[in-house]
Amino acid sequence: MADAIVLDRPLTWKDVAAIANGAQLALSREAWQRLSKARAIVDALVEQEIRGYGINTGVGALCDVIIDRDDQQALSRNILLSHSCGIGEPLGRAETRAVMAAQIANFAHGFSGISIEVVEALLALLNADFLPVIPSRGSVGYLTHAAAIGLVLIGEGECRHVDELISGRDALQRLGLDPIALKAKEGLSLVNGTPCATGLGALALSRFFHLLDWADAAAAMTYENLGAQVDPFAEMPLSLRRSAGLQQVGQNLRDLLAGSQLLAQSAGKRTQDPLSLRAVPQIHGAVRDALWQAADVVDRELSSVTDNPIVSGSPQAPQVHSQAHAVGAGLGLAMDSVATAAAELAAISERRIDRLVNPLVSGLPPFLAAESGVCSGFMIIQYTAAALVAENRRLAAPASLGGGITSALQEDILTHATPAADKALAILDNLQTILAIEVMAAAQAYDQQPGSAPKAARTAALYARARSEVPFYCDDRPLNSVVAKIRSMMDTTSVSLKG
Repeated sequence: MADAIVLDRPLTWKDVAAIANGAQLALSREAWQRLSKARAIVDALVEQEIRGYGINTGVGALCDVIIDRDDQQALSRNILLSHSCGIGEPLGRAETRAVMAAQIANFAHGFSGISIEVVEALLALLNADFLPVIPSRGSVGYLTHAAAIGLVLIGEGECRHVDELISGRDALQRLGLDPIALKAKEGLSLVNGTPCATGLGALALSRFFHLLDWADAAAAMTYENLGAQVDPFAEMPLSLRRSAGLQQVGQNLRDLLAGSQLLAQSAGKRTQDPLSLRAVPQIHGAVRDALWQAADVVDRELSSVTDNPIVSGSPQAPQVHSQAHAVGAGLGLAMDSVATAAAELAAISERRIDRLVNPLVSGLPPFLAAESGVCSGFMIIQYTAAALVAENRRLAAPASLGGGITSALQEDILTHATPAADKALAILDNLQTILAIEVMAAAQAYDQQPGSAPKAARTAALYARARSEVPFYCDDRPLNSVVAKIRSMMDTTSVSLKG
């Protein structure tokens, strides 16, 4: 496993995203030693009959019910079975791998008391791509998602391998493993903590950072088609606004539009461009700032212990601590911020699309149609973008304020970090579609520009890339299939901006 990411330090969101997309994961010798020590501490707690939540007590509102030693293994197994009540479509491959990577990283801190055997099985499943089927809905935090992973370890549940759906027991058998008889605390640890939200959050960051560059590129293409302000993104005036994101976007736009004769021929025709064109550095830049802040939160979470209870001390002097580290308030707030930022980026893109297709402001053929009247062109695809923006507005309502009371008033405040990450991913999917529409519309607008002034070198390359996927549109095929091709191009193509 020479090319694996080795967990010899806390993982970063970039590590988790790489694992989500197929990289292998391995643990360092020190990580295995931490796991072994923590398990020995749990065994000592059991032996000495020191009370610990979920070790020798029930869980939730049953936390004061003492569990006899003979029943502690049954408790671990029963927790997985009773908590496996998620519903809905399963998470995708990347989402599942991200959650599993974050879960293993949490255990590797050495404060959970999970056994080496469990982590070895999790690694084997992850690295061989035998992925537990995790229902995507039904969790206010993490319990149902994580329980679906734990089910497979005990030979229950289901796994997906490539396109094959098999039982958890068959998956273990193919890997040369037997179902695990969980020990005290292991059932609780397997369903606990913030790895679900952390893994999904890391994946959201990865997808969003990729789309940020595409958003700047789409904006530059639209501006080149429609803009008229002289030197709109000049470095000196932009530098007066203190925002690292704004400065990055300004640099990106100057790089993308450098040498544009198409812009030069229209420069000065307007004193100020509309905000959807003129405010790209301010709005795109604020989105970048928000995303960098969210990335810090996810990295801090990955370097933190998020189990409850945690164990410390030594086998000779074991200690157990009931804290609330499994509460993902910081992640919930950060993912709500990511969702709102993605929705705002989609909203400004849709406004630029409208200006491209609107003959009242574009100076181009109505709706970029090949033949006005006979062809509708891009009239209705702008409706699609507007519909997705409206959907984003609904989705962007803060999940972290969802509240709710569970477990007979014991779990009486909920921060909904996993749903926050999940809806951020949904908004990002809509954002990618909207940006694909803008790139497609900008390419169509280039083909209908009066005159023959050349584009900037960078935007010309983007135009050529788009045209290698889809030709000029003449109402000759369903537009949704055209959008799908541009979306796919965006998945596999980097804009390669400076910085």
